[in-house]
Amino acid sequence: MVVTSDHQPVVSASPDVDSGKNVSRRQLVNKLNFINFQDETIVAHFKHARYDSGVSLRVKPLPCAGEQLECSWSVTNDASQLLKQCHFEYLLIPDGKKYFLVIPKLLSMDDTRISFILPLNGREFKIRKIERHYCKGITARFTQNSVMLKGILADFTPISLRIEGKTDPPEALRWINPEVPLNLHLYSGSRLLYSGECFILRQGGKGDTASYVLKTENNSIQRFKEKKYRCDRLQLVPSPNILFEHPFTGKTINLKVADLSGSGCSVEEHEENSVLLPGMMIPNLQLTFAHGLHITCTTQVVSRNCIEESGGDTLVRCSLVFLDMDIHGHVKLMSILHQAADKYSYICTEVDMDALWDFFFETGFIYPEKYAFFQVEKEEIKKTYAKLYGGNPHIARHFIHQNRGTILGHMAMVRFYENSWLIHHHAARKSASLKAGLTVLSQISHYINELHNQYFAHLDYVYCYFRPENKFPNRVFGGFASQLNNKRGCSLDKFAYFHYHKTIVNQSEMCRPWELFESCAADFEELGNYYGYVSGGLMVDASDLRPDRVNDPGLAKEYEKLGFKKERYAFSLKREGSLKAMVLVNLTDAGFNMANLTNCATLMLLDEDIPRGVVDATLEQVSGKHYGHEMPVLLYPFSYVETNSYPYEKSYMLWILNLNYSDDYFKYCDGLFKGSGKTT
Repeated sequence: MVVTSDHQPVVSASPDVDSGKNVSRRQLVNKLNFINFQDETIVAHFKHARYDSGVSLRVKPLPCAGEQLECSWSVTNDASQLLKQCHFEYLLIPDGKKYFLVIPKLLSMDDTRISFILPLNGREFKIRKIERHYCKGITARFTQNSVMLKGILADFTPISLRIEGKTDPPEALRWINPEVPLNLHLYSGSRLLYSGECFILRQGGKGDTASYVLKTENNSIQRFKEKKYRCDRLQLVPSPNILFEHPFTGKTINLKVADLSGSGCSVEEHEENSVLLPGMMIPNLQLTFAHGLHITCTTQVVSRNCIEESGGDTLVRCSLVFLDMDIHGHVKLMSILHQAADKYSYICTEVDMDALWDFFFETGFIYPEKYAFFQVEKEEIKKTYAKLYGGNPHIARHFIHQNRGTILGHMAMVRFYENSWLIHHHAARKSASLKAGLTVLSQISHYINELHNQYFAHLDYVYCYFRPENKFPNRVFGGFASQLNNKRGCSLDKFAYFHYHKTIVNQSEMCRPWELFESCAADFEELGNYYGYVSGGLMVDASDLRPDRVNDPGLAKEYEKLGFKKERYAFSLKREGSLKAMVLVNLTDAGFNMANLTNCATLMLLDEDIPRGVVDATLEQVSGKHYGHEMPVLLYPFSYVETNSYPYEKSYMLWILNLNYSDDYFKYCDGLFKGSGKTT
């Protein structure tokens, strides 16, 4: 074989016309008209009249209706010289991984056109196992030991690529060692579509022009850190398709999905015309379901494996991972998958709010003391929950186990810090025994496991508050923290909780040397040092209390855009310039969290010798930021209330999980719930 200027394969000597498969004139005409429709070319082969050498030129077939075929020259400046020195031999009509060889009768040939009478039959020949796909507008760069070459991607298969281009300086061609692997990068404009290690199969060129055929090194890549507890792939009926414009060729690809999860999918294609290259990015892929539902995402091909079929055909199974997706689309996808796995499990489904409130009261989740605190604002709270459960997946999710219209179990989570989600509102009907409560816990665990590698999810940490005397969360969350015994993986911090009643306080308690200021970056730095010393946990990182994070308005603006309120104020209590305490006042809509743990003041005491009167005076001054007569307060460390006999109502444990340790958590839960028939 030789290769012509636009990369189509050409036979360099007269082929054996008795071999190959017979093709009718009608088939040839249909293929020629398709090539004309696509504005592509075929190859006319000539033999030099004096020398035993062949010359191949591109010609453009004109519309053909029968036996006569007319073609125009693709490059006219070569035609006149050709007419004088060569005579015509045959035509080659490309068709993917095969070509048609035709020996027509030459009618005429001049500087602009060449015409033929087509024979009754041609011959079909296969030229390769896997079809080569010709590329448009893909630039290539590859490096080897500090030498970089630039060019274009001429064509590719999923196992090899051909790069053409020029080098500057030209001597760089001699610096490339064909026995050493190189690193290839492929771009469409400025967008990186592929990078990977390749080996040189063949190389050629003259002067500063080079051509390289490269073989890809790996059939798979590791996109994310390997996990023991991987997401289940489901086979849906009906199964969706993936639809995308191939980033190298620009052609539309439509493949059936073999299995699917919230983090990726796999598809199958015939090896002979496969197009998915491991490591290749697909910027705009559509996951299409029946009835017009489609979800757009950015994906990457992560593996390619051949499968032998009983009929002798070879299939290729490729896995793709989702890298980016609109959050609304991902919630729809997860809703479908959770329904397929358990028909009673729902994510962010539409909820009968009256039924939900009845569920909260009947299960005792809203007990009399809790209701007494928020019943004054019950109408505002109803409006808040109607919005939260009305489709705001950027900041809220809810998980429901429901049978025949009756809610049996419920759990919810809200994004309260930039990359941290609060898990709350876990409740189940006693009539459903343990199963419904475990089911929604399993739902939320699977959901987190699917999502935490996705940037759009903003999910680095999950956290919750629970009462130490509550056996179930203490065993699940507290038990795991104790077993892991690594506070950078999972931490527990104990807080005192009470309501501060606004009163007129004797101002002498706040006279010098005590002063209250708005907090500055240095104060947050000092708070981080204090917390790292006394706890070593995750609260500062998960709660955006690092100096570089405290003034980021991004999440507050997101809340505002969705019609919710989210404000935070920080105050520093100092004595003679030395930081003694910080107060963080979080404000949200009424009832955003029913225990008001998102709508309260958090008092962090760096010095446990602060007089009680100064603590009260501090709370009085900051209470002006909080609406209502009673301000919920979380106080840390808990030892202060014990040492100073400071009154409080209850204690809460703040549990935070770094999701890089999710495998450890799921392993613990598997052991914990082994006998229940339910695992996370």
